[in-house]
Amino acid sequence: MDSSRRQSGIQQLLAAEQEAQQIVNAARAAKSARLRQAKEEAEREIAEYRAQMEAEFQRKVAESSGDSGANVKRLEEETAAKIEQLNQQAASISPEVIQMLLRHVTTVKN
Repeated sequence: MDSSRRQSGIQQLLAAEQEAQQIVNAARAAKSARLRQAKEEAEREIAEYRAQMEAEFQRKVAESSGDSGANVKRLEEETAAKIEQLNQQAASISPEVIQMLLRHVTTVKN
């Protein structure tokens, strides 16, 4: 009877070991599934963030390129106004400069 008890004890141990192995395998499979799911979620979040940042970048590019045309026009208008102002100033002092130059050229010092 002692050998049959040993044999049944060994059988119980083998069954318990197989059951434990199945539990470990199930836990590993569950862990792999959770890791895979977390990776997919992270990739999805990254893709959403990337799309959001790209949309914001495109919006800023569109705003700045739209403004550049307005900026160029504004700068051209400012430049034309300053050129006109300089021409008016030159015209107003031109006779004085001509008189000063003539005086210095025609005056002879001994």
